[in-house]
Amino acid sequence: MALTLYGRDPLKMFEDVFNDKVSPFFSSMVAPSFKVDISEDDAAIFIEADMPGVNKEDIKVSMEDDVLTISAERTQKDEEKKKGYHRVERSWGSLSRSFTVGENIDSGKIEAAYDNGVLKITVPKIEPKPKTGKEIPVK
Repeated sequence: MALTLYGRDPLKMFEDVFNDKVSPFFSSMVAPSFKVDISEDDAAIFIEADMPGVNKEDIKVSMEDDVLTISAERTQKDEEKKKGYHRVERSWGSLSRSFTVGENIDSGKIEAAYDNGVLKITVPKIEPKPKTGKEIPVK
């Protein structure tokens, strides 16, 4: 029997608090970020990141070991002093997401393109290298 309280799993209680569908205010305070879609086929892994309001020059894609990192800087435009703002929801600052893509990728052939607020990354796959082993004799 699963633990539930009022039809909810108590172990997932905080997921709902910081979920942007439930509470956009709290989720934006925790970690300003961007949404991604990740898919794959036999040849590659595809990542599409929504990054509206970010200039292409402010986006950095890097690969270290088997971790792909996307980072960007979104700057706040100068506030117009004539306007009386009632609500500001657009976030600004440093944004970053990292993804473990595995060892069977060709890091030298990763491609990234940014168009109309969407960053598209293609991570080509390679055949995994066979692991070599050695039998140790027991004495």
